[in-house]
Amino acid sequence: MTLLALLALLAWIYLYLLHGQFWQSGPELAPARPATAVPVDIIVPARDEAETIGAVVQSLLAQDYAGPFRVILVDDGSTDRTGDIAIRAANGDPRFALLRGGEKPAGWSGKLWALEQGVAHGAAPVLLFTDADIVHDPRHLATLAARLVTPERGARLDMVSEMVRLNCESAAERALVPAFVYFFQMLYPFARVNDPLDGTAAAAGGTVLIRREALERAGGLAAMHGALIDDVTLAGRVKRGGAVFLGHSGLARSIRPYPRLAEIRAMISRTAFTQLHYSGLLLALTLAGLAVVWLVPPLALLFGHEVAALCGLIASLLAVLSYQPTLRRYGRGWYWGLALPLIALVYMEATLASALRYWRGTGAAWKSRDYGADA
Repeated sequence: MTLLALLALLAWIYLYLLHGQFWQSGPELAPARPATAVPVDIIVPARDEAETIGAVVQSLLAQDYAGPFRVILVDDGSTDRTGDIAIRAANGDPRFALLRGGEKPAGWSGKLWALEQGVAHGAAPVLLFTDADIVHDPRHLATLAARLVTPERGARLDMVSEMVRLNCESAAERALVPAFVYFFQMLYPFARVNDPLDGTAAAAGGTVLIRREALERAGGLAAMHGALIDDVTLAGRVKRGGAVFLGHSGLARSIRPYPRLAEIRAMISRTAFTQLHYSGLLLALTLAGLAVVWLVPPLALLFGHEVAALCGLIASLLAVLSYQPTLRRYGRGWYWGLALPLIALVYMEATLASALRYWRGTGAAWKSRDYGADA
């Protein structure tokens, strides 16, 4: 126990002090306007989004942006009234276009195929990819565009992405959604993503503003057509030849509810094993590492003796402290940090479930569409 407790403490010292200060829960863009407002195509892939699409379309058409922009909604084979509701929400606005998506080619993910069709339909030099469950403050597009034309440490930005504020109202959401954001920051420290000299690359797919030329230089969406973790994949390809920015958004929020634990678990497990490149070895190492980081400290604190208990105490304190900025972002009490070991168990189980689904050959599924184990 003492050796494991010491290992956990060393891991937390590294995470807290040397891992890109991931826990700071920043940066967040302040409202701004670009000096020159270039044309933008806003592309929204949508599949069975009748509950949210009306508010999304209205928020996008209400953008206070000095330049020309269009909202291109790609209806990806919806079985509900998504397209009709979107048309009604647009209320005849000439800046709105609805595309009825074509049949998905083999090997493409549904979202990327919808985006590909939207990209081909437009010609603007800048593209905004956003999800069909995200509503935008009227200042959002201008703020993103202003950040895109502001160099990052002397490097021209090719892409700006934001982790939008996620829905956090149900009991399940309050327990697990802040941790989802926190773990994402731990996996991809934003400071490292934003450093042009660091190889870490990531994006949050709900809001991605990208130069068309950068997308083409990266091979276009066709070069990553089967990617299930499309946002991170795109960021990696773009950063090979340019700079990217990733932050938190105070001007956009998801209105998709996850009222039950099972729904959040399904969201996590959908691509968790994909993140591990379908490797059983990486899965075992990941679960072992998570156990050391999250489970050993409280166990050592409660059941260890002297040195082990002290190591467990310090590691647990660092974990709780590191969670506080994210908890404040979502208006949760500090004491939720004490639940991190239990929350981590949920994420570990969902990751294992993702691997089991892959090994059984069922692969990933989303919006009643199964992408298969080799997607």
